[in-house]
Amino acid sequence: MSRIQIQMIDNTVSSDWWRKIVRHFVRIDDELEIRCWKEETAEIQQASLYGKPSKDKFEISIRGMVTAKLLAELLSEEPTDKRIYNKMTKYFTINVKNELCDFCSEHYGTEVYIDRILGYEIFFVQKLLNQYADHFSIFIEE
Repeated sequence: MSRIQIQMIDNTVSSDWWRKIVRHFVRIDDELEIRCWKEETAEIQQASLYGKPSKDKFEISIRGMVTAKLLAELLSEEPTDKRIYNKMTKYFTINVKNELCDFCSEHYGTEVYIDRILGYEIFFVQKLLNQYADHFSIFIEE
């Protein structure tokens, strides 16, 4: 099994690539963790619809399962706060585990890590991101 690391290096790219990856790798009833900074009260409130929150020193972690409503939200949202990041999602971190992979979207979707991924899934990601080659740094560890 392999690992793919994707880092967005062009902050003008649309979120289409992120949605396609989420649509492919995230499924209803997958194990879910959403992490938000304590100051992100609206995001914490929204994420709390999908699981139980717990606090640590700097972040709030919401653990639950992916629902149809959450998946629809992730595939349709257009974050408007782009002052610091060209956000793909309003959530700072989204971790999902399923039989396909361990999926991690970090820094509002500008970094994606996919662990335990098989060869044909790597091909899917490579083919998808070829059209965005100048916008990303991609590392595949096989």
